[in-house]
Amino acid sequence: MIVYTRWKWMLATVVIMGLGLSPGGPELFAQSGLRGLTVPVQIPYEMPPQFQETAPAVSVPPNAKPLTPEELQRAESLLPMLEGKQEFWAMGEFVHLGEPSVPVLVKALTMPGPRTRYNAIETLSMLNAASAVPALIASAKDPNEIPRVREHALRVAIRLDASKTPEAIQAMATDQNSSIRKAAAFGSRYVRDKAVVPVLIGMIGDDERFVALSAVQSLWILTLHETEFHDWEASTKADRQQWMQEWTEWWSGQKETFQIPEPRRRS
Repeated sequence: MIVYTRWKWMLATVVIMGLGLSPGGPELFAQSGLRGLTVPVQIPYEMPPQFQETAPAVSVPPNAKPLTPEELQRAESLLPMLEGKQEFWAMGEFVHLGEPSVPVLVKALTMPGPRTRYNAIETLSMLNAASAVPALIASAKDPNEIPRVREHALRVAIRLDASKTPEAIQAMATDQNSSIRKAAAFGSRYVRDKAVVPVLIGMIGDDERFVALSAVQSLWILTLHETEFHDWEASTKADRQQWMQEWTEWWSGQKETFQIPEPRRRS
C-alpha cells in the first residue's frame, strides 16, 4: 500500500506489506527482514492544472429606463410592504426597478410607521440614489422624526453626497436630543467642507461629555490641528468651554485661508 503526503516536494511513505512483484517475491521479501519497513522517498511535485479560460463575471445592470405605467403602479403598491413580513422582498423589488423608482420611494419617508421610513432610507442607500439626498436631509432635520430614523438619514446622505449635508449637521448640532447632536458631531468627520468646522467648535462646550468628545475628535480628523493635551474623559462643562475658546481663537486666524487637508493615511 502506498500513502502520499504533499508538501512542496512530495514526501511519500511507502509501506510494503508482503507484496511480491515477481514469482517467489513474498518468500524472498520475508527472508530479507524488510517486512513492515517504512521507506521515505521524494517524488516531483506536480502543479495542479491551470485553466486558461475562467468563467466571466455575470451581473445584471441596473435599470436606467423610465418606469412604464405598469412598473410605476407596481412601485406604488410596494410602499406599504416596506414594513412587515415581505419588507426585504419589497426592498429588493425597488432595487430591481432601479433609480427611476426613487421618486416613488421618497414618498415612504413621510409615511406612517418608523420602520417603513427606515427601510426606505436603507433602500435608497442600496440604490446609491444621490438624487434623494435633499429628501434625506429633510428627514434628518425633522424634529418630529424619531432619532433612529434621523441618524440613519444623515448617515446615508453623507455617504451619497456629503457636500450637501452641512446644513443638516448645523441644524442637528443644536437639537434638544443629545443622541442627535452626537450623530451630527460624528458624521461631520466624513464631510470634507470647512463649513462644519465652526459648528464642531461650538459643540465642544456641549452639556454632554460624549457629544463634546465626538466633536473634538472630528475636528482633529478634519483639520489635523494639534492642540494641548486635555483630559476630555474627566472634563467638566467649564473645562470644555475654556478649551472651546482655544479652538475659537485658532479658527479666527485660519478661517479665511483654511483648506481641509488630505487625511492621514495609516502606514
